[in-house]
Amino acid sequence: MTLSLAAPHAKGKFATDKIFGASAAANKDAAQYGKDKVVNATIGAILDDKEALVCLPTVEKVYRSLPINEVINYAPIAGLPEFLEAATSLAFADNRPEAYTSAVATSGGSGVIHHTVANYTEIGDTLLTSDWFWGPYKVLCQDALRKLDTYTLFDEKQNFNTKSYESKVAELLRKQNSLVTIINTPAHNPTGYSLSNSDWDSLLDVVKNAAKDQSKRLILLVDIAYIDYAGEKNECRAFMKKFTNLPDNVLIILAFSMSKGYTMYGQRTGAMIGISPNKDVAREFADINQFTSRATWSNINRGCMRLLATIYNDKTIMAQVEKERAQYYGLIHARADIFVREAKAANLHMLPYIAGFFLTVPAKDPDAVCNKLHEDHIFAVPLGKGIRIAVCAVPSFKITGMAAKMAQAMAEVEK
Repeated sequence: MTLSLAAPHAKGKFATDKIFGASAAANKDAAQYGKDKVVNATIGAILDDKEALVCLPTVEKVYRSLPINEVINYAPIAGLPEFLEAATSLAFADNRPEAYTSAVATSGGSGVIHHTVANYTEIGDTLLTSDWFWGPYKVLCQDALRKLDTYTLFDEKQNFNTKSYESKVAELLRKQNSLVTIINTPAHNPTGYSLSNSDWDSLLDVVKNAAKDQSKRLILLVDIAYIDYAGEKNECRAFMKKFTNLPDNVLIILAFSMSKGYTMYGQRTGAMIGISPNKDVAREFADINQFTSRATWSNINRGCMRLLATIYNDKTIMAQVEKERAQYYGLIHARADIFVREAKAANLHMLPYIAGFFLTVPAKDPDAVCNKLHEDHIFAVPLGKGIRIAVCAVPSFKITGMAAKMAQAMAEVEK
């Protein structure tokens, strides 16, 4: 028997990350055959057409200009007030709902999920998300001794499956009093789907109906990590106005992250933004999540918080950042357009793509298809029910022809 000194709840923990595993395999192949011959569609970060990691030029310039004391010093546990103001304003743009809001700095978007799980569910509770989801959602739940269940994201017409969501909400609320639903939109990871305004109306109708039982608490965690690559700034945020006049026992939490929108992936800077019609709930939100920050990572990256505040408070700098970001949004969308067009020509079925870093092709045996693609030096991420393609990281000339090769690999594996 293998010796273990871990506590019972920690025994057997072992994180196998298919994303980093697929990326490592691609890098190994590139070292052997040359980078020009390898298609690495595993990386969840923007690479330019020379496959170099992108940092928005103005973001880099401002970051390098910060005084060293602003980079190395401690920050308040709740976050710099100027950062929280900037993050909240940038999250909403012109679509702030009529409600009380409060914000707490977090270690990236993952920190928002961590705190939401810790403070709005009980040990043993089940959280809910769609059947296509970012794998670490499950890891974060499991580590906190919670479970994760799923509803079916798409119906038979490839539209948002309100009936499946409604059914799962009712099922879980029969067993527990608090339900957190994680909604990753717009520009969903891994599909690139975005809920429409009518989708949001349907979803919120389900929530409001469930909230008629005052003994229940419904929390919607809206993961907006990719929102700055989801389309026109206010159009893709229009749904946020729908968070006005919600029942008192409904709380909305936005997961704001600087990783994608400001290309500061490794600086781990984000904010959780609470939206409630009730002043007491909003105050409690700030108090309990600040407490959990102190008990988890203490405080976060002061330099990156100062960076956002500096950008936000200078209209000229902010406009330049948005201009640079728009260029990369266009680049990613052009890459996705090539894949979508060629997938259609190759009769390769893919899930609805609207915008964002990724698109997904359903597959019966994702691992086998990905292994087959390795023969063509194509590397993607196998999911439970499909294959994720990171169009954010693959130059257009390498995207060309990729869909046809995927269709061929799938036909050979699944024949």
